[in-house]
Amino acid sequence: MAHRSDPPVNAPSRFRLRQRTDADMDALAELWAASWLEAMPGIDFAARTTWLRGHLPALEAAGAVTVCGFDEAGRLLGFATVDPQNGYLDQITVAPEAKSSGAASALLAEARRISEHPLFLDVNQDNPRALRFYAREGFRTVEAGVNPRSGLKTWRLREA
Repeated sequence: MAHRSDPPVNAPSRFRLRQRTDADMDALAELWAASWLEAMPGIDFAARTTWLRGHLPALEAAGAVTVCGFDEAGRLLGFATVDPQNGYLDQITVAPEAKSSGAASALLAEARRISEHPLFLDVNQDNPRALRFYAREGFRTVEAGVNPRSGLKTWRLREA
């Protein structure tokens, strides 16, 4: 697998990255629900963690990689799931307390390093914080869509 050599930038001090293990799933699901609840408070993401617990292993079985980021105390600060074969960034999630810390940029840099292709993703149109983040990171909107699970409008973004 070809890797880009760009190191993570603006990462929190002592931010440690490693591939997800089965032992991470409880903390990962809890973090995912908390992060999404903050971004989209009208949806019960805690009820959707069962979906996530099946979704990530299925993606990984098909070749995707989930990378987790931890602070110096070993607390999970975020994770990203990318398919290196096509560049699809399925998940990037950061704990509410780690937002604006550089954790998301570090996870995105690692996803870029892992991927053999430029990244692309779908993001909810009603998630202005994520849209600003991806714009700062060099992504551009290429098409509109709809999330099949929630029915919410999405944008397809690609690295410029």
